[in-house]
Amino acid sequence: MRLLLAALASTVHIHVVAAENFWGSLAGQLGGNRVQVTSVITNPATDPHDYEPSAVDARTFAGAQMAIVNGVGYDPWASQLIAANPVHGRVVLTVGDVVGVKPGGNPHRWYSPANVQQVISAIVRDYSTLDPKDAAYFARQKAQLETKGLAEYKHLIATIKRRFGGTPVGASESIFAPLAQALGLKLITPASFLKAISEGTEPTAADKTTIDRQIAKKQIKVWVFNSQNSTPDVARLTDAARKQGIPITTITETLTPASATFQQWQVRQLKALVLALAKGVRP
Repeated sequence: MRLLLAALASTVHIHVVAAENFWGSLAGQLGGNRVQVTSVITNPATDPHDYEPSAVDARTFAGAQMAIVNGVGYDPWASQLIAANPVHGRVVLTVGDVVGVKPGGNPHRWYSPANVQQVISAIVRDYSTLDPKDAAYFARQKAQLETKGLAEYKHLIATIKRRFGGTPVGASESIFAPLAQALGLKLITPASFLKAISEGTEPTAADKTTIDRQIAKKQIKVWVFNSQNSTPDVARLTDAARKQGIPITTITETLTPASATFQQWQVRQLKALVLALAKGVRP
């Protein structure tokens, strides 16, 4: 057993820390047995915006050869840990920079299928830089993930776009906006309301009135609710949608359950969305 563990350990060439487990899941699958990934945010009850890192987190970042952070103002604590623990040669992959979203933009890039693909490519590029002799291995891991691991995820996205493209929907916050765009859904909730809820600020009375009207007149066919961020306003609107008979489906910011892979989590949510849309558009 000791020899087996030693052999396994010897194959690990890169130690990676991911600020959030949705990126960590993809990084682990792409790295296979050549990479060890530690994700900091793993508890579905934890809000990444307000996370207070521990001394253990600081040591994890200090010992990593590669760090993956979301950026776009989502996890500033992670960038602070990196700055506080400089490591020569460490690679820092900031998702916002990879996908070209600047501070102030929507930080929820893991809900954009196109951005997920960009990040996958960037992770493999950085792995190959850190461990050039395993570049072919990482390329195979990437092909496996893209063609098999993410196959159902991609199929559901294409199915929803084909069957329900143009369907008007509402959402509790901006986390759903990138996915709605990719699915071809018409997200009619005011963008300023989505941003306010996501950032923890007070939405305007005008925005609340607009959403009240959209729900009361059933202008939306589905209400998409982030169950990890339910403010009094969101709870009220979700209840109002339920009373109007508008189908409600939930999404979360981080992997739920925490043991799920990125694609298991997303597929489960997409399947629930398909059911809600089918019910919502039913004559």
